[in-house]
Amino acid sequence: MAFQEILLDVADGIATLTLNRPDKLNAFTGRMMHELIEAFDRTDADDSVRVVIMTGAGRGFCAGADLSAGAETFDYAARSDDLSSRAGQDSPIRADGSVDYAHEGVRDGGGRVTLRIFESLKPVIGAINGPAVGIGVTMQLPMDIRIASSAAKFGFVFARRGIVPEAASSWFLPRLVGIAQAMEWCATGRVFGADEALRGGLVSRVVEPDALLAEAHALAREIADNSAPVSVAMTRQMLWRMLGADHPMEAHKLDSRAIYARGRQADAKEGVVSFLEKRAARFPDTVSSDMPDFYPWWQPRTYG
Repeated sequence: MAFQEILLDVADGIATLTLNRPDKLNAFTGRMMHELIEAFDRTDADDSVRVVIMTGAGRGFCAGADLSAGAETFDYAARSDDLSSRAGQDSPIRADGSVDYAHEGVRDGGGRVTLRIFESLKPVIGAINGPAVGIGVTMQLPMDIRIASSAAKFGFVFARRGIVPEAASSWFLPRLVGIAQAMEWCATGRVFGADEALRGGLVSRVVEPDALLAEAHALAREIADNSAPVSVAMTRQMLWRMLGADHPMEAHKLDSRAIYARGRQADAKEGVVSFLEKRAARFPDTVSSDMPDFYPWWQPRTYG
């Protein structure tokens, strides 16, 4: 797939993924959805990529869904544009007019993106450079670290548009910021600044606009230069997936498997020897071929 609405650049172990519709404040479209999913497929498959940074071109991160379809913007059954995620599919509307809610065509495009980011084998850093509302903020939630420019603004504006939060944000947002803060932001639908995002736990730091990408790259560089890729990939999935565990014993079971498996691999030996020899580690294991034999340990998830 040739990208038209995003840019993907890989250099020195860091992939920079840029939403690239600056004249539209990078408003989200069906094409952008497909391109983002493809980009994360590529970064997962590329062992040279150690970290992904995601940002926006121009003065915005993402202004939310492209509203050019007007009143039909969120009425997927009424839309016919060939960029829709439902293009080419039979309709979820049954002959009697009822809706088959388990139909693939009912799925929201933002959720497809956030679930793909959730599955990423590489850590994802959000460099939020400007306005980020609607899907522009919910797509950030499965990112591992979010750094905001002081010029950034955020808004879970769904109730003000007559819809509800999407992109699996009802799962992600309360886990990140707590139920009270999540409900306040979603119920009011207000747009708020980077300082409030920092106080609420949505972002981990706020920097001046001209320092944003340098800050994100410095953090990415620290990960890429010092950490074993397989260990980072495993750790990312372990931390996210244990958010839903009902007892710490589930984490103990998983930790035990992971430590046992990794302890037998070359990375663990290199990690210890390089420390004792007081030199930088050269980790040989790769995500494409050396994930532990019990990975993935979770049951496959399907829609419907």
